[in-house]
Amino acid sequence: MFGWIRKPRRRTHFAALDNADFPALEPGSVWLVGAGPGGPGLVSLLAYHALGQADVIVHDALVSPELLALAPRHIERIFAGKRGGKPSPRQTDISLQLIALAKAGKRVLRLKGGDPYMFGRGGEEAGTLARAGIPFRIVPGISSGLGGLAYAGIPVTHRDTNQAVMFLTGHDESGAVPHGVNWPAVAQAAPVIVMFMAVKHLGSIAEKLLAAGRAGDDRLAIISHAATPQQSVIETTLAEAGSLRDVPTPAIVVLGPVSQYRDSLDWYVDEARRHVFG
Repeated sequence: MFGWIRKPRRRTHFAALDNADFPALEPGSVWLVGAGPGGPGLVSLLAYHALGQADVIVHDALVSPELLALAPRHIERIFAGKRGGKPSPRQTDISLQLIALAKAGKRVLRLKGGDPYMFGRGGEEAGTLARAGIPFRIVPGISSGLGGLAYAGIPVTHRDTNQAVMFLTGHDESGAVPHGVNWPAVAQAAPVIVMFMAVKHLGSIAEKLLAAGRAGDDRLAIISHAATPQQSVIETTLAEAGSLRDVPTPAIVVLGPVSQYRDSLDWYVDEARRHVFG
């Protein structure tokens, strides 16, 4: 449990969403919805609408209990979390479960951490649904590669440092270091590289980037539990990254000069963390 401290809040007009002209989550269909990087407030209005429309929510391990609590109590919750190194449902089984629920006439909300199409295997699940003839909708979310950095005071782009950014996964389908990556090209492709699920193989990735010519003193930051009260940030260099031990996960890694802006842009201080919605 994330353990946000609940504080009195002003009345809002969010009840008006009940009468808003949102698309309907129809029986027999599946919505693949991005839950954002952590805080339950970092979801779109369409995602919030879906929480109240679903018959069943099939959710990832990184979806916070506080976000799930926004859905009515009668909605069924099914855990489908996949965590590296721990017993996890197979991707094929998750996709087949979505199909079975939809064929049973359920309104299915597949709630995924971050954005479904940013290293979230949303494309695989959507493809399986399409082949099975199941209607589906994609509701994008805030990727941890953007929102997680923002909560750490790191702009993913800055006019003074980079006009390009690369997003990279830290492991392939087998769980090993990605074998299909052109590391020399990656090392030189962009001043900033944002790496998902890279902590386990960070030492090996660092070695490959260094061997490909990336500077050892290039700044590197690791944001763990982004946009939650447990958020922590480790700052080091590419050359020292392999010596790190016991880095909390889930985590997002950013390599490049943009982490220097944390000195002035690290806005997510203790007082902000006390807010229930992040």
